Amino acid sequence: MNGLPIEDVLPDLLQALARRSNALLTAPPGAGKTTGVPLALLDAPWLAGRKVLVLEPRRLAARAAAHRLAATLAEPVGGTVGYRMRMDSKVGLSTRVEVVTEGVLTRLLIRDPALEGYGAILFDEFHERSLQADTGLALALQAQRFLRSDLRLLVMSATLDCGPVSELLGGAPVVACAGRMFPVETRYLDRPLTGPREAAVVQCIRRSLARDAGSLLVFLPGMAEIRRVERSLVEGGLPERVLVAALHGDLPQEAQDQAIEPAKPGMRKIVLATSIAETSVTIDGIRVVIDAGQLRAPRFDPRSGLTRLETTRVTQDSADQRRGRAGRLEPGICYRLWTEQEHQTLLPRRAPEILEADLSSLLLDVAQWGASDPWELSWLNPPPDAAVAQARDLLTSLGALDAARRLTGHGRQIGELPLHPRLAHMLLKSVPMGGAGLACEVAALLSERDLLRGAAVRATDLRMRLDLMHGIRAERDGASVDRRTIERIKRAADQWQRQLQALAPERAPRRPADVDSAGSLLALAYPDRIAQRQKGGEGRYLLANGRGAVFSGPDVLAAEPYLVIAELDAGSPSARIDLAAPVSCDEIERLYADDIVESQAVSWDDRTGAVRASRQRRLAALIVSEEPLSDPDPSLVAKALLDGVRRAGLHTLRWTPELQDWRLRVQFLRSLGQRDVSASRGRAGEMGQRDVSASRGGPDDWPDVSDERLLETLDEWLGPYVLGITTLERVQRLDLTLPLHCLLTHTQHRDLTRLAPTHLAVPSGSLIRLDYNEDVPVLAVRLQEMFGCKETPRIVNGTVPVMLHLLSPAKRPVQVTKDLASFWVNVYSEVRKELRGRYPKHHWPEDPLTAPATAKTKRRS
Repeated sequence: MNGLPIEDVLPDLLQALARRSNALLTAPPGAGKTTGVPLALLDAPWLAGRKVLVLEPRRLAARAAAHRLAATLAEPVGGTVGYRMRMDSKVGLSTRVEVVTEGVLTRLLIRDPALEGYGAILFDEFHERSLQADTGLALALQAQRFLRSDLRLLVMSATLDCGPVSELLGGAPVVACAGRMFPVETRYLDRPLTGPREAAVVQCIRRSLARDAGSLLVFLPGMAEIRRVERSLVEGGLPERVLVAALHGDLPQEAQDQAIEPAKPGMRKIVLATSIAETSVTIDGIRVVIDAGQLRAPRFDPRSGLTRLETTRVTQDSADQRRGRAGRLEPGICYRLWTEQEHQTLLPRRAPEILEADLSSLLLDVAQWGASDPWELSWLNPPPDAAVAQARDLLTSLGALDAARRLTGHGRQIGELPLHPRLAHMLLKSVPMGGAGLACEVAALLSERDLLRGAAVRATDLRMRLDLMHGIRAERDGASVDRRTIERIKRAADQWQRQLQALAPERAPRRPADVDSAGSLLALAYPDRIAQRQKGGEGRYLLANGRGAVFSGPDVLAAEPYLVIAELDAGSPSARIDLAAPVSCDEIERLYADDIVESQAVSWDDRTGAVRASRQRRLAALIVSEEPLSDPDPSLVAKALLDGVRRAGLHTLRWTPELQDWRLRVQFLRSLGQRDVSASRGRAGEMGQRDVSASRGGPDDWPDVSDERLLETLDEWLGPYVLGITTLERVQRLDLTLPLHCLLTHTQHRDLTRLAPTHLAVPSGSLIRLDYNEDVPVLAVRLQEMFGCKETPRIVNGTVPVMLHLLSPAKRPVQVTKDLASFWVNVYSEVRKELRGRYPKHHWPEDPLTAPATAKTKRRS
């Protein structure tokens, strides 16, 4: 191993695994743990000739690790060292070290929980905390606990908080390798980046080519950014003997190998990579790292059931991993396209995938293992309740789980296919439909990167991809379709076909020519994403799960009445449709006849101002068919009508002045509260009058007839009076007197008249209306009609003085007071002088308390 740092700690590691079943190894990138540890374990006595299983997070890393291990032994891959991954495997009878991707480990554990033939499982790069790695570790711990106490588990990582992992592994010892890193100079921006990020990346690359020696590794968030940066570099011209290579998970193996192999003597290489190059993969000759500061990862939203790729800022641990790539062989340089101050605000590490991912595959794995709940297993981070519930609902709708959360026979078959449960269900259900061949192609298409991702005009029709695969449709719209990608999709489809044939041996055509049935197949995989076009909304659809979806621009599919949407971007209130296929209503009814329910739909129609009643047949949130209903449930009609009244507002009802005055009087008595009522009790007792509170059962018994409360209780006070009414116009003609008066008891009706009268008699003999619009009732009366009245009139058993608005003969206020006695003594003389001058024909006595009150406007002769 040429003196790699890992050699210094291998004795400690072997000793730890000899004494204990579990251990942790921390070593920085380049220390040699991936290639050094598996081979060192082969001669351990406790292994007893069994195999070592090495778990890698990615296909590229698994292939690269297997090749490096085999090269160390001077053997070809498939001898002592082999690898397994989906659709690619190189193992032989003599294989002792198997490098596998994470999904393969889960399958092995489910098929053979005791994992006979294997003595150790190595979880490499565990700090990435992928969902499959967490699942594999949870299942391996369960196997170790109940079936294989001699099974060794070794967790290896470059950056990891070891405490919680050691605790999960039963207090496992931690072996640390210091590694060997050359110094790396880190260069930050002087000020935050404001312009286009990709332009800044290109500028940084050109500056580094001119100033620095060695090859460059450039971290970008995704394929689109890699393509644009590569185009800018090539179009702008590069120095001689400088090559540009892309590195991401969707490249063919040959292209990946070319990216990671050393540059030829005298050549320099610019590797444009996603986060795949952070760990696991060694790229020789890199001396300069340029970090754009972003990463792209899938994030699952349990509320919508959708997963979307989200571009986020890089985390500190990822930035450190990237930086370390520059110091593997000699001193290096790392350019970070953010400021040193911004670096302090980065999150310390990425959240584990289990906290953000779609958990349907995990839940199916757990059910296949034999557990009804994922919480029966030991997790470093338990799966979130909301995501588990979402996954369980999906698996139940696919028939993989029964009502008791037990795995069904169909669920076992789904688990046998290494696909997402949606796609595996589609394949199995397509067999009796005679569409297995097309279903396999659809599954392969959906499992790979979109064939038309680079098209100048966005095309969402899945059938176009199928035509391209079969050579029926020419490449168009600027799309550059990689023929190798098409061949890879076809190989995957053929493999699914073979596996499907083994699980469901019924005869099925391999390649149906009618790609128009793709929508029916998608409906099997995505029953919750069957979508119905909305009236009046161009390109807008309602999904069966209740969520909205929309085309981002003009699209040939936008006129289809029904779609099945395979890919959605859930980043906005209405998800953007990225990939879909049309399906007919008849086909939906055929596929989901048992799930379509019939019900009465009674609702308020704002446009007509009336109740709308229909008989509907619904598939979840979608209305499959609808017809008018002549005899709807009266209670539903009343409920819908009252909903219409609420939306129109109380002000639209027939409020007469008398009813408005009645409400004000009731609210006035209600507003008096405990203080005024207590006072009224004392006053009533002193005056020998009947206690007002006794007449109405207490101080808080007067009903709340405010707008807010009447709207809240509309069904209680108005509901019984609108039976048989279906339009707002008829409700607006309704006399509200009886419905409102029923809110009061018989005693309250009597007390209302006595305690809060509508009128008061004044000394002139007139009955004057009280105005309850203000906090204190107002009695607006001409001054002359109050002559002889010594005290302010009172209501509520004499406890509440009214507010007097004393008016001139022209009914203009000359004084506002609640103390009439003080007015006569202190103010009247001045008011008299003014009124005598303004109204000389009227009688203005010097002593208003002895003068007769009059409603006449002129002095008597």
